[in-house]
Amino acid sequence: MRITRTVAGRSRRAAVLATTGLTATALLLTGCSDSDSSDDTGSDANGQITLTVADFGQFGYKEAGLFAKYHELHPNITVKENATADEKVYYPKFLQQLNTGSGLADVQGIEVGRVKELVDTKADAFADLSTVIDADQWVGWKALQATTDEGKVIGAGTDIGPMSLCYRRDLFEQAGLPTDRAEVAKKVAGGWEDYLKLGEEYNKKAPKGTFFMDSASAMYNGVVSSNEEQYYSKDGKAIYKESAGVKKGWDLATEAVDKKLTQGLAQFTPPWQAALRKGSIASMACPAWMAAQISTYSGDAFKGKWDIARTPGTTAANWGGSFLSVPAKGKHVKEAGELVKWLTAPEQQAAVFKAAGLFPSNKGAYDLADVKSAKLEYFNNAPIGEIYAEEATSIPAAVLGPKDGIIKDSISTQINNMEQRGTDPDKAWDAATKAIDKVIG
Repeated sequence: MRITRTVAGRSRRAAVLATTGLTATALLLTGCSDSDSSDDTGSDANGQITLTVADFGQFGYKEAGLFAKYHELHPNITVKENATADEKVYYPKFLQQLNTGSGLADVQGIEVGRVKELVDTKADAFADLSTVIDADQWVGWKALQATTDEGKVIGAGTDIGPMSLCYRRDLFEQAGLPTDRAEVAKKVAGGWEDYLKLGEEYNKKAPKGTFFMDSASAMYNGVVSSNEEQYYSKDGKAIYKESAGVKKGWDLATEAVDKKLTQGLAQFTPPWQAALRKGSIASMACPAWMAAQISTYSGDAFKGKWDIARTPGTTAANWGGSFLSVPAKGKHVKEAGELVKWLTAPEQQAAVFKAAGLFPSNKGAYDLADVKSAKLEYFNNAPIGEIYAEEATSIPAAVLGPKDGIIKDSISTQINNMEQRGTDPDKAWDAATKAIDKVIG
């Protein structure tokens, strides 16, 4: 996501797996099972085990064939996925399950906007993955996001969302704009301010029924994600009202609405999906996982018409990403830890990237051919492995806070209200801050 990130669609390319030398060695996970009874552990009389994985949207494992592959490697283990389409629906239920200690899956997904809250308030509810994974394998800022001050790791990194700019080559050409990705990157090299200037150029000759960007709130998230301090300061104080990144993002979003550069669509909603199918969106802020959304909903009619350029400005940015965790009261803590280790290893993350477009957080994947030489045929063969890997390794460690997701969602909602309802910017900001303060105090 993962935004609340509802990653509902991924590109469907065949996954070719290169497996690691995973052994069945017992892994020293802290935590215990609810019961040792075979009637209550998901094991049958023949020693067959069913591991459940609860996540949101799509994590790409089925697309890459990884659950089936894991069963081939471990014939006594079957993996079943329980995916919730909307992370906003998934997370409250997950919190309730953590509080009661029941109903939890063996492996649970965590969205990056929620991980700090869980690290700070629910760390005891998770097995310590520091005894299972080598955190140095991940980009440094990713590993830190799921680590407590005492060094406990509650989640293994899956994907990340290094930023880029996705755009329609054909619509840019009709509007008299450059279409080559290097030239487009040059036009927005000064930052998101340049992106809005490009939008003003687009509007002068915009093809009928099209809009320069999908959503000002999406651009807002792109702007904010390039800052180290976003909604919280390093000492844990909520600073969203004073944050330079939030102010800049809000002001630019307001400008985009005022200049009618946006179609005003909340991302991942049916109208947004329909706009992609219709072909009315010319560009959008594009974290790595967004490419799968675009290709899924735009469909074959626009294959090759989309392209990917580097993100506006010179500061690397990340938007989104997730983790896999093992609840301490799960039924198969040891086996679940082994599965998490395997799913987040370089070879498996590369397979997910190839099949579903989710960019790896495990640095070891960047040297594998499926990542290093990756190109997206749908996006005019954009060299996404090169684009995203370079950015991923230079992204600064963003300061996370326990209510990042709520703050971001509340502000995005009010930006949508400016777009869709014509809400005055001052009134929209006031509504956002009141909603946030009601939750965070």
